[in-house]
Amino acid sequence: MSRVDGVGHWLSPLGLRALLAWEFFEAGREKLHGDNWFADLGDKFPLPFSLLSPGVNWTLATWLELIGALALLLGLGTRYAAAALWVLTVVAIYAVHWPSDWSSLSELWQGYAITNDGFGNYKLPLIYLLMLLPLMLNGAGRFSLDHLIVSTRRAQTTTSADGTAWGVVLAAIGVTVSLLLPWAGAVLAMAGIALLTWPRRPILATS
Repeated sequence: MSRVDGVGHWLSPLGLRALLAWEFFEAGREKLHGDNWFADLGDKFPLPFSLLSPGVNWTLATWLELIGALALLLGLGTRYAAAALWVLTVVAIYAVHWPSDWSSLSELWQGYAITNDGFGNYKLPLIYLLMLLPLMLNGAGRFSLDHLIVSTRRAQTTTSADGTAWGVVLAAIGVTVSLLLPWAGAVLAMAGIALLTWPRRPILATS
């Protein structure tokens, strides 16, 4: 199966990138040629976006979707583009797709749908988040400009995750998730901070 893994490094991220690029490009194009309806959301945007005008937020969202879609398609700056689109999607869920009032996980789960019947409709953006996650963590794959640039600069090396890497990832994801699920986001963020601050044994040089 190692040979299949080699093919997967080329094709698997490409499929995610192509589909997400098209979806975000469509959303950005609709905003570019459509009317600004962000003013109708009132104060639903979280900080720091609530400090900006609807026009500024509309422009930021439009061009982030368009430029981010192009970056994903080309595989250029993929981790950064995916992270930016992750934040955009979390904000969109918070402001538009998340149920305005829920008291239990069973009520919240009713919003996992592509509809708008009063319980939210976060199914599709949640799928986008899960598709963006491997691109943020693993990059664009070998069929990308990122891989081409790295290959021309240095040889590929095998990497392994350590406590610091886990801490950064968990803390970053926890901060954004806390907008939607404060308790879950707080647990992830605290786990990340704990890993970042956990004392590690110094590596002793030997002769």
